[in-house]
Amino acid sequence: MNTKITLGYSPCPNDCFIFDALVHNRIDTEGLDFEVILEDVETLNRMAFNNKLTVTKLSFHAYAHLTQHYILLNAGSALGFNCGPILISKNTIAEPNKELKEMKIAIPGKYTTANFLFSIAFPEATNKIEMSFSEIEEAVLSGKVDAGLIIHENRFTYEEKGLKKVIDLGEFWEGLIHAPIPLGGIVAQRNLDHALIKKIDRLIMKSIQHAFKYPNDSLPYVKANAQEMNEEVMKKHIALYVNNYSIDLGTEGIKAVQLLFDKALEKGIIKNLPQQLIIDK
Repeated sequence: MNTKITLGYSPCPNDCFIFDALVHNRIDTEGLDFEVILEDVETLNRMAFNNKLTVTKLSFHAYAHLTQHYILLNAGSALGFNCGPILISKNTIAEPNKELKEMKIAIPGKYTTANFLFSIAFPEATNKIEMSFSEIEEAVLSGKVDAGLIIHENRFTYEEKGLKKVIDLGEFWEGLIHAPIPLGGIVAQRNLDHALIKKIDRLIMKSIQHAFKYPNDSLPYVKANAQEMNEEVMKKHIALYVNNYSIDLGTEGIKAVQLLFDKALEKGIIKNLPQQLIIDK
């Protein structure tokens, strides 16, 4: 009898690309069945706070608060250079350090890494409104908010809608830390059998390797969940967020995650960390 695993990830192209081979049996799942929960990352963050998911995509900001319950896998993460969240507005904001603290700002969720980075960059800008990442551009255009923090595919579309970049928080982080920016990772419940966690980690790695080798296999699944996104944007999205760090964090990726958590400790966002953040290979 196969073991059933609840698996949460977003409908975004990068996650569908990563998990397509795993959930559609294009690879041998070694006796595991995956029950997929497709939700935006902030919904998954909040489900994880209630311990509802066995394995899930999680913002690294959320993971910083959940390390006692979940452990990070080596495979499946989104991190890299030039892929961070972008703060946008309809009007030019010449002096963000002064002006933002008086403004209403849309964020894609309290526990997103985007909000974590924004809080470090602009600690006095506290008038935030949480909304789905897909609603933020329109909220800025309509004047519902003065500025918005965009993630995912919106970084490819905001300019054509007449919106302006205030700051690229990925560039801010890279200048501050000189390391790739960790956005989200795949975590498993710590109380699972150690061998089972390692098997899940290995299967996700194989799923990504299959996706890179046979990119057309995942295209129908990516398209089905990307709604009205055009194919060029989908491919840009995947290229931006799925890379060698996704296959295996490796030494550099693990160091980048540790640096993010060290900054969270320094800023008092979290109080302590467990000895082991990442499952061993």
